[in-house]
Amino acid sequence: MNNVVTIGADEIDTDKIIHEAEAEVNRKRSAGIYSNAGLSGGKSVDPLDFKSDDEFLSFYLESLRETAFVDISDFEIEEKRQQFRGFFIKLKKGIWSLLKFYTYRMWSQQNQINGLLLSGIEGIYERQREEICKLEKRIAEIESKQL
Repeated sequence: MNNVVTIGADEIDTDKIIHEAEAEVNRKRSAGIYSNAGLSGGKSVDPLDFKSDDEFLSFYLESLRETAFVDISDFEIEEKRQQFRGFFIKLKKGIWSLLKFYTYRMWSQQNQINGLLLSGIEGIYERQREEICKLEKRIAEIESKQL
């Protein structure tokens, strides 16, 4: 028994939909909407481009500082469809109010966790950097005494 499932719909131009989606992404990218969408801040980053571990760690920590917190602020609710525009805006605002009620606490806690983790990582990094500087200074003193 060979079960084959085919999903499709007549009169749907998938190429047109893909083209429209790509055009919208390109429009938003050129408008700068996606500039902080990822750790790289919109820049193409290759880990092999960094000259040292310090340079990479500095970049990584700065990226974490920029992206660690979830934006939980309100935003403008819009409706592109003209027909029943007022109804859909009211509906979306009502749904957003319900969602915000349930998710605000969760996102607030996530922001606290992200902030604590970021502070911990920065603290460990600074402590290790100070320790390495002390050890390098001590090695230099020992080497200078041996000469």
